[in-house]
Amino acid sequence: MTYFLRRLPLSRLLLVCGLVVVLGASVTALALALDTGPTPPPKPLADAVRQALVAPPVEGVTARIQLTDHLLEGANLAAGSGGAAGGLSSSPLLNGGSGRLWIAKDGRARLELQSEKGDTQIYYDGHTVSMYDASSNTLYRYTVPAHEDGSSGGSAGAGAAGGATAPHEPPSVAKIEEAISHLRHVNVSGAMPTDIAGQAAYTVRVTPQESGSLIAGAELSWDAVHGVPLRAALYSTTSATPALELAATEVSYGPVDGSVFEFEPPANAKVQEVVAPEGGTAKPDASGGHPTVTTHGHGIASVAVIESKAKAGATESSALPEGLQKVKINGVEATELPTELGTLLSFERAGVRYMLVGAVGPAALEAIAKGL
Repeated sequence: MTYFLRRLPLSRLLLVCGLVVVLGASVTALALALDTGPTPPPKPLADAVRQALVAPPVEGVTARIQLTDHLLEGANLAAGSGGAAGGLSSSPLLNGGSGRLWIAKDGRARLELQSEKGDTQIYYDGHTVSMYDASSNTLYRYTVPAHEDGSSGGSAGAGAAGGATAPHEPPSVAKIEEAISHLRHVNVSGAMPTDIAGQAAYTVRVTPQESGSLIAGAELSWDAVHGVPLRAALYSTTSATPALELAATEVSYGPVDGSVFEFEPPANAKVQEVVAPEGGTAKPDASGGHPTVTTHGHGIASVAVIESKAKAGATESSALPEGLQKVKINGVEATELPTELGTLLSFERAGVRYMLVGAVGPAALEAIAKGL
């Protein structure tokens, strides 16, 4: 064999070496593909859901995660240096990235996404959601109303311990089957056995029955043994890969040290308090009234039109970030934000601000806007 190789011309010897490398890589890839993690046995969807609901609660979750985000690709958010768009373009929430996730048994959670321009940290302590964006040195903080966080002034589980709240009984398989059968406008797959982050898991896919939207479907994967969600994804009709996906790449179960949830932003950080509209209603406009909301079309391809009185001296940037593309709506300049899963359009005419949003492409939104 050595004599044969020595006799080969250099060009043919390089070709043989190349073929060996390609063959070796192919065999390695095939071996890796066959060496998948554990998969659970096939089960009807209702049984798999019931199994997840009755699984004993875990003491905590520690995971490495990967966020995939193609939602705003091509939207040119980086334009307008120094503006809001420039800040958005640097966030791993809009660009994707890897990071870590911790969830304690009492519900506290921390999500950390890494970025070259600074990490993004999201914390939830049971009452307040805090997000710190290092790239802009800004802390966004939202206090969850008491009637939404499920608290009653005591520690987690205090109600059940005191007998004030009866333990919740998971629904039976028959009830779950009935609930699935009552779903309208969507197709629901069976429980597809798979493995996520080395854990045996089930995946269910939901797809819309109606056409005309940019949403192709959604998937949810959960641990078949522990019932913990391990992956969620949204798909667009424009690509076979997820437009948005959050998935665990490594996961372990066990108590999480309380120090993980301790966080103090820099002393010079800008703090923005996020306030939800009271009573779940829209914020009154300058005239004291509420914006009006109408819908055009039906189902998942419907478009919402929000009309409000334009504020004196307001610019288009008050509705959508600067640097976005401009289109003409009956001679009026409008700001448009196309995404993989839908479109937003904003413009002002005759003292009225129009905001259109829908899970459709720009052409469909513009056609409705021109008819207003």
